[in-house]
Amino acid sequence: MRVAVTGASGFVGSCVAAQLAESGHRVRLLLRATSSRRFLPEAPWEIVEGDVTRPGSLPPFLEGADAVIHAAGLVKARRKVEFEAVNAVGTENLLAAAAQTPGLSRFVYLSSLAAHGPSPGGSPRPLTAAAAPVSAYGGSKARGEAAVWGSPLAGRSVALRLPVVYGPNDLALLPFFQLVKRRVAPLLWGGRNVLSIVYIQDAARAAAALATADAPVGGKAYTADDGNYYSWRQLLSHIEAALDRKALLLPVPLWAYQSAALLSEGYGVLAGKAVPLSLDKVAEMRQPYWISSNRAIEDDLGWRPQVSFPEGAGLTAAWYRGQGLL
Repeated sequence: MRVAVTGASGFVGSCVAAQLAESGHRVRLLLRATSSRRFLPEAPWEIVEGDVTRPGSLPPFLEGADAVIHAAGLVKARRKVEFEAVNAVGTENLLAAAAQTPGLSRFVYLSSLAAHGPSPGGSPRPLTAAAAPVSAYGGSKARGEAAVWGSPLAGRSVALRLPVVYGPNDLALLPFFQLVKRRVAPLLWGGRNVLSIVYIQDAARAAAALATADAPVGGKAYTADDGNYYSWRQLLSHIEAALDRKALLLPVPLWAYQSAALLSEGYGVLAGKAVPLSLDKVAEMRQPYWISSNRAIEDDLGWRPQVSFPEGAGLTAAWYRGQGLL
C-alpha cells in the first residue's frame, strides 16, 4: 500500500513511518522545509513539502495514496489558538483534501486519551462516550476527532486514542528519569494518580495495523496501551530499577505544581516558546485516573502489546544514556 503520513518529523509519527516502511509499504511523508529529520531512519521515503495548515500543499501529498495516518499535531503551545490551528483546523484541512482523493480507503487519526477525557471511578470510559476533555490540548484533539466523524470519510476513518507514549526518541519523560538519577521524585499528591501508558513501538504497530488491515475498522475509535494500569509511584519504582537508583519521594501539593506552571509559562512568554509544564498540563495531571482498554483493538485486529513499562523503562533509560542525556 501507499500510505501518506503527516507528523513524521515527530516522536510518534517518525516511528509510525518507520514501522510502515519496515513492513514493505510505500510511505509518503508531509514535511515542512524546516522539519527536523533527526528521528527519521534512512528509508526510500517519498517526501512532499507542506503543512496541514496550508491547504494548497495537501493534494500533491495525498495523490495516489491508499491510506492516510494523520500524526501531525501540537502537544504544547503558547496559546489555545495555536492548538486549535493545528490540531483542529489542520485536521479539517487534511480531511477536506482527503475527501477529494480517489481510491483512499482509510484515514487514521492519531488522537489522544486527553481528547476523550479522564476515567472517573477508575474504569476505562466507553469508546462511544461523549468527549470530555479537561485541557485546551484535549479540547483541540477532540475537535479534530469531531471533524473526522463529521466528514464524508467518516465510514472509512479510525481514531486511535493514545495514552502517554514513551520510549527511545521521547524527551517528555526525560526530566522524570533525570530527577530519579538525582535521587529525588517530586510527585503530585504523592504519586497516587493512575494512568495507562504505551511503548512507542507498540503504538506505531497499532497505528500501522489500523491503516493497512483488511478488517472492518472504519467508523470506530480504539485505544492501545501496555495492558496494565500504573500509579505514578509504580512508574517511579520501575524507573528506579532501570537506573539502579532509589529516589526520595516528595509529595507535592497541587498549588505547588500550579505555581511552578505559572513560572514556566512566564518564562515561555519571555522566551517566545511553548513550555512542557503549563496550567493546561496541570489540569490533566490532577485527574485521578487516565486509563484505557485494549479490548476493542485486540478483538478486531488481534493487536497486543509487546512491551510493558518495566521493560520499556529499561530500554528508554538505555537510549537516554546512549544520547548522553543521563
